[in-house]
Amino acid sequence: MVTLVSRQGRQLQRYSKNGSRLVVGCIPYKFNSGEEADKSVEVLVVSSPKGNGVVFPKGGWETDETIKEAASREAMEEAGVQGHIERKLGKWTYKSRTYDAYYEGTMFPLHVTQELGDWPEMHTRERKWVTVDEAKEGCQHPWMKEALERLVERLYSSSSCSSEATPPAS
Repeated sequence: MVTLVSRQGRQLQRYSKNGSRLVVGCIPYKFNSGEEADKSVEVLVVSSPKGNGVVFPKGGWETDETIKEAASREAMEEAGVQGHIERKLGKWTYKSRTYDAYYEGTMFPLHVTQELGDWPEMHTRERKWVTVDEAKEGCQHPWMKEALERLVERLYSSSSCSSEATPPAS
C-alpha cells in the first residue's frame, strides 16, 4: 500500500559526523520503445519548489529507513514513480542554496516500472519525462548533472553489444 502523504519535519534526519545533512535521491529513467538499436533513455525531472529549473527527486535520509528505501520514498513522494533502485551513482558534497549549510547527497538510478496517477506532492511539483540533453539544460545543480552523466555512461556501457564500442568520455 502506498502512503499518499509526504514525510515532514527533521526529527528523524540523519547527519554526517561533521554535521552535514545527509540527503538521498534518484534519477528516474526509462527506455523509449522502438527498435532494439534505437532505444533511447528518458529521465523524469520534477519542478523545483523554489521555481529554479528542474531537479531529480531527493530529500532527507531518515534514521528509520535504509538509504535505498529513502531514495525510493523520495521518488514516490516528489515524482509519483516506483521502480528498481540500482547501484549507487556517487556521493557529492554541496552547499545549500537556501541555508548556510553543506549537505552530503547520494544519488541512485531508479529504473521506473510504475507511474502513479496520484502522489503526495502532485499539487506542488510538476513532473516531466525529458531527454538527457533537456535534463542537463534545465538542471542548475552541477552535482546532479554529474550524476546524470554517470548514469548515461553506465547505461551506454552496459547495453553496448559491440566490443569495438567505446563509452562516451566523462
